[in-house]
Amino acid sequence: MSSEKLISKGAVHSDSFRQCGEMVPIFEELPVATIVSVSRPDTGDISPMLLSYTIEFQYKQQFKWRLLKKASQVLYLHFALKKRAIIEEFHEKQEQVKEWLHSIGIADQTAVVEDDDEPDDGAVPLHNEDSVRNRNVPSRAALPIIRPALGGQQSISDLAKVAMQGYLNHFLGNMDLVNCREVCKFLEVSQLSFLQEYGPKLKEGYVMVKHLPKFSGANSDVASCAGFCLGYCSNNWQKVWAVLKPGFLALLDDPFDTELLDIIVFNALPPSKGNGGSENYLASQIKERNPLRYTFRVASGNQSLRIRTTSNAKVKDWVTAINDAGLRPHEGWCHPHRFGSFAPPRGLTDDGSQAQWFIDGEAAFEAIASSIEGAKSEIFITGWWLCPELYLRRPFSSNSSSRLDALLEAKAKQGVQIYILLYKEVSLALKINSSYSKKKLSNIHENVRVMRYPDRFPTGIYLWSHHEKLVIVDYQICYIGGLDLCFGRYDTVEHKVGDCPPSVWPGKDYYNPRESEPNSWEDVMKDELEREKVPRMPWHDVHCALWGPPCRDIARHFVQRWNHAKRNKAPNEQALPLLMPQHHMVIPHYMGRSREIDIEKRKVEETQNGIQRENSFSSLTPLENIPLLLPQEADGLEPPGVDQKLSAQQMHHYPVDQPNGISGSVSLSSRKPKVEALDPDTQMNGLMDDLYSMDLEIGTNINSVAQSGLTASNEWSESSEESDHAVAADDCGQTGPRTACKCQVIRSVSQWSAGTSQTEESIHNAYCSLIEKAEHFVYIENQFFISGLSGDETIQNRILEVLYRRIVLAHKEQKCFRVIVVMPLLPGFQGGVDDYGAATVRAIMHWQYRTISWEKYSILHKLEVLLGPKTHDYISFYGLRTYGKLFEGGPLSTSQVYVHSKVMIVDDRVALIGSSNINDRSLLGSRDSEIGVVIEDKEFLESSMAGQPWKAGKFSYSLRCSLWSEHLGLHAGEINQISDPVSDSTYTELWLATAKENSIIYQDVFSCIPNDSINSRAALRESMAFWKEKLGHTTIDLGIAPKKLESRENGEIKETDPMERLKHIRGHLVSFPLEFMNQEDLRPVFNESEFYTSPQVFM
Repeated sequence: MSSEKLISKGAVHSDSFRQCGEMVPIFEELPVATIVSVSRPDTGDISPMLLSYTIEFQYKQQFKWRLLKKASQVLYLHFALKKRAIIEEFHEKQEQVKEWLHSIGIADQTAVVEDDDEPDDGAVPLHNEDSVRNRNVPSRAALPIIRPALGGQQSISDLAKVAMQGYLNHFLGNMDLVNCREVCKFLEVSQLSFLQEYGPKLKEGYVMVKHLPKFSGANSDVASCAGFCLGYCSNNWQKVWAVLKPGFLALLDDPFDTELLDIIVFNALPPSKGNGGSENYLASQIKERNPLRYTFRVASGNQSLRIRTTSNAKVKDWVTAINDAGLRPHEGWCHPHRFGSFAPPRGLTDDGSQAQWFIDGEAAFEAIASSIEGAKSEIFITGWWLCPELYLRRPFSSNSSSRLDALLEAKAKQGVQIYILLYKEVSLALKINSSYSKKKLSNIHENVRVMRYPDRFPTGIYLWSHHEKLVIVDYQICYIGGLDLCFGRYDTVEHKVGDCPPSVWPGKDYYNPRESEPNSWEDVMKDELEREKVPRMPWHDVHCALWGPPCRDIARHFVQRWNHAKRNKAPNEQALPLLMPQHHMVIPHYMGRSREIDIEKRKVEETQNGIQRENSFSSLTPLENIPLLLPQEADGLEPPGVDQKLSAQQMHHYPVDQPNGISGSVSLSSRKPKVEALDPDTQMNGLMDDLYSMDLEIGTNINSVAQSGLTASNEWSESSEESDHAVAADDCGQTGPRTACKCQVIRSVSQWSAGTSQTEESIHNAYCSLIEKAEHFVYIENQFFISGLSGDETIQNRILEVLYRRIVLAHKEQKCFRVIVVMPLLPGFQGGVDDYGAATVRAIMHWQYRTISWEKYSILHKLEVLLGPKTHDYISFYGLRTYGKLFEGGPLSTSQVYVHSKVMIVDDRVALIGSSNINDRSLLGSRDSEIGVVIEDKEFLESSMAGQPWKAGKFSYSLRCSLWSEHLGLHAGEINQISDPVSDSTYTELWLATAKENSIIYQDVFSCIPNDSINSRAALRESMAFWKEKLGHTTIDLGIAPKKLESRENGEIKETDPMERLKHIRGHLVSFPLEFMNQEDLRPVFNESEFYTSPQVFM
């Protein structure tokens, strides 16, 4: 059976490896054995029974492993095979007797006594005469091992080598023999050994484990262990089969089983304790009081297992093998990588790393639906909020099969295994009703498995949430970004405010959290809002699809979270299995590069920085030692800096691309601003930075690369090669090109959220690093913008400080540098700004304005002290707004377009997309759990920057241009107006002017909130009262227009149609009102419950 067939049934269930009660064979073809060497413990002893043989096995030319076996072990195998043959022959005779008795009519009265001498491994005999004959190994085949011919020591070793080779060839040439339990145990192989998705074969074998949790399928029968450990085992110890893989240690009940009893997924270990401090290891030997007990411990994250073997030598073998698997390559899972991330940068070679962006829910949900429909094996989903009744395609009336629960049910019935991990909210604070979602999803099918986490009381986690939004299909494609699969998120680039009668947003999907949050989600088709009076709140978001190694990195993160949740919440629930992460090459940075260049560049970088960092690549792994996992590449890959000839197709589509991507002295990181280090501890932040900087600098200046004819005005939506789970780019700017990129997964996790031994804040580190290295501009869209300057003891994340320093550096160098921030005009929580129950809204506003423009802690205040009026040439803030009729002939209404995207674009070459907000909750790692990806372009096109030629990245440039086209209301033929993001013609004359003009028009027509003319709560009350009296009805943020606008002209009142003014609106961009409520302290007061809540909740 192929590995594909095995996986299609789910790789964690033994049922998929058993058919009709028979064992599925491990070997599909015969392995090959070679005796490498023969040794003896004492050169003076010529006893052949003391000889040890180093044997190398090879299977399918992809898997190689070596075993050290003694002659006595081979003989034990021989006798076990003979015993098995005798037992099976006896069973065959019993069957013949049964048939004879049945033929004479006395079968029912005669009991045939079964032989109690069953194999101690519980094997099921095969009652087949041919099988018995095939499994029989004649004793004469083993005789040469016992009595090699007499002679000198060398000749004895040579003869013993020949004898052993002959014996191995005897049974390794027989498919029945190699797949029997005795031989598989001798070869140390299992059903997991040769599944390529789990990596190369490493060490395996029977061990004893203490206090093994009773996870699904755990075998409580440990009677057979008595003889295994010389009588010292007790009921606390269980005999299991251990399988070591590059990313984990799995424990199985049996080598022919794949149902996990337990698993330790390797995590980054804590740093060693300084010079002379003790090193941290995955595995370490334990000294027992009883000298006959041989024990070691394996610990990773918050997991720890005590394991015993039968000898001290085996303990050392296991400890060495485990530590080598996780620690020897500095590129492995037990070392932090660039930004302190658990995952290394991918795509540094042609490893299949690809990315594609989606703007707004329509495009993203369509792609997700298509991928779910194409799922063959398994689907992982996690989110902050998930609604089973969400329609992924609209109009909903003609797409009933595209409802999320219907899609999952269809795939579950086809055998696809579906794992859903929901955030378990504090019900008093949030109304997302994950309990209802779990119940609804769990009832779909037995192949849909759902968990909610965390449980509040046992974990003590009351303030923080699981905030990632992930969909992973078949380990092939992953969707990551800001979109939850829930109500209110589906939207189009038009961002309509009305849908009456409903055709796009049914029931509670017509959503406006500013007005009202539903009290119940069970009757989902029933409207919560009055569509004739209240607009929906349009939703702007950015999502991303990943293929290749980054997808598997994210799947590994999901597996870590799932297993952590199961251990804490449902350790004995058999319906919720543990998962194994699939594997791939962990960071082939050294592929296709010159070691001399590599080392020299690192030395230069360290000298420039004035620091000496640990050499993360001091021991490079030879290519031949990395089977299975490397991409197929052309021979003779040239090192960076050497010109390469492109194919005709490449020359036609994009310029010459250096193997290492962006490069040159004017590249993204070609110079580092000389600013004070943010954190003196560079252990996590800088461990991988040297190689990253080197990757960006080696070679020639990218802007001097030969031109190929592709310009920024060309269509970027050219579709990629067709493949599984492919998503084609569209022509409306909502779906980007599928592009080969360098990608690195980053996250915010800690012990409570993922079971890690240390807090990871690689998202925070990535933001700071990318901003620090930016050359021309930083574009940010985020749901929140709460950060602190140096010395701020309240807010801990330092994105604001890095922005400040980068702007100051640009001013000193007299260079053009822009920072543009797009964010919600108001927090997306229920309640008017002045309402009694809206303390949360005001608290978030306080911390955001404190970051932006209020008090000494704000960036605008600090920059204006230094730069004066020029401050706004460097940094500016914006929101999005739209308008429309609530129904045909109904009132004109406006609403903010809620900016929920979490994206940053730097220099049109690097993009950061994920679930993380810019606040302490998302960035510190110890609070909300988040995940994101840094995407660096490898394909470039001709553009301009500050009036000069510039090689813009295909992914980043196309994403920015599509976002800006939507915000500015540009058409396809007007893209060239925004190709240079920092020029005065783009930034001042188009971007700034559009935002200003749109803001004025909205204010004239709606007097909507927020605006700069309202500076206090008293002024807000006065304005609200005036418009309510005049209109009779308005929204919570003054979103209804009067039927006629009144103005004075020549002393007379003139009335005009509001549409006459609104038709001059372009796009959705408006200025962020920096003066709104600037005379108020918006923090909670003593008579509000939020006053007694930690301020950390709001920031």
